[in-house]
Amino acid sequence: MIPLRPSRPDDAPVLFEVWLAAVRSTHDFLNEEDIGFYAGLVRDQYLPAAALLVAVDGDDRPVGFLGMTGSKIDTLFVDPAWHGRGIGRALVARALEGGPELTVDVNEQNNAARAFYRRLGFRDVGRSALDDSGRPFPLLHLALDGAGQGDPTGA
Repeated sequence: MIPLRPSRPDDAPVLFEVWLAAVRSTHDFLNEEDIGFYAGLVRDQYLPAAALLVAVDGDDRPVGFLGMTGSKIDTLFVDPAWHGRGIGRALVARALEGGPELTVDVNEQNNAARAFYRRLGFRDVGRSALDDSGRPFPLLHLALDGAGQGDPTGA
């Protein structure tokens, strides 16, 4: 079982490292300028203010995190060294404890994330040509409503 806990203020530097490693691993459609733009927002605005669910290793070091607003997953990142170990699935399963319906926006070019959410039963419900910052990185809007094929709980 993967230990999950609420984030703490002192987690922010390690969470940023997780975010950056994950973005470099999965967001090959972003160039260094794009990554720098988002890094500033994540490091300086999002991480210090967000209440996150954090997956930790045996030494209580963060290896992944999930942030939500209501029933919407705002962010889910896992250290690439920990990909394929059920961390993302465990974070989504915990998010489901708040209710059976979840939504998430995924970069259309992020094939790994799209495949991950589809395995869990999320389905496309819309698309936006621009991301939330108005940049030209299309988003797919996905929803899980209990009618999906996958099972985030792993049962």
